[in-house]
Amino acid sequence: MEYEIKGGSFPIVICTLQQGETMKNETGAMAFMTSNMKMDTNTGGGLLKGLGRALAGDTIFLNFFTAQSDNEKVGFSACTPGKIMPIRLNGSNTIIGQKNAFLAAEDSVDVDIYFKQKLGAGLFGGEGFVLQKFTGNGIVFLEIDGEVIEKDLQPGEKLLVDPGHIAAMEETVDFDIERVKGAKNILFGEGLFFSKLTGPGKVWIQTMPISKLAEAIIPFIPTSHSD
Repeated sequence: MEYEIKGGSFPIVICTLQQGETMKNETGAMAFMTSNMKMDTNTGGGLLKGLGRALAGDTIFLNFFTAQSDNEKVGFSACTPGKIMPIRLNGSNTIIGQKNAFLAAEDSVDVDIYFKQKLGAGLFGGEGFVLQKFTGNGIVFLEIDGEVIEKDLQPGEKLLVDPGHIAAMEETVDFDIERVKGAKNILFGEGLFFSKLTGPGKVWIQTMPISKLAEAIIPFIPTSHSD
């Protein structure tokens, strides 16, 4: 599989497949495909696996695109302004992504739910923190909101990040939720919680979470008034 990412702030990844090669994506992200590309839709591993992906912010079903001849193309577009980030998995590394991070991947990549329990001494009522996990051997394409900054944490090095700004991390990075200290900081600061990331491993930080973009736009949206 070969790929090219185009589109600037409104990106699309165009994948060129040879006969028999397969890409998969969440439903709704496919922008176009050539005529000899066969599409099949299923849960990608059973209903429970599909429900797990739904808990992590994606759809229950996946679309699978298989080339019926050489040099067939399929394009997957991001649903928000930002970047499409390719990450190559080699069978031994695991990537943990935010909710809604998954865009598309080679069929050899496994997409699953990642459930982190015991965060912040039960700050989330014991329900844990749901993310996405990517394993296998191949390329996965992740959606990034805004620009992306890569940080390589050394062993024991800590980084405090607003939870919405975490795009992805290597599984070797330990993370927890830390409550913001100080009443004034809570009332007038950045929020109630930080994500505390501890190395070793890479962390990818996104500059404009879609939730913050929505907050910035909402005041400018006209509201309709009924008489």
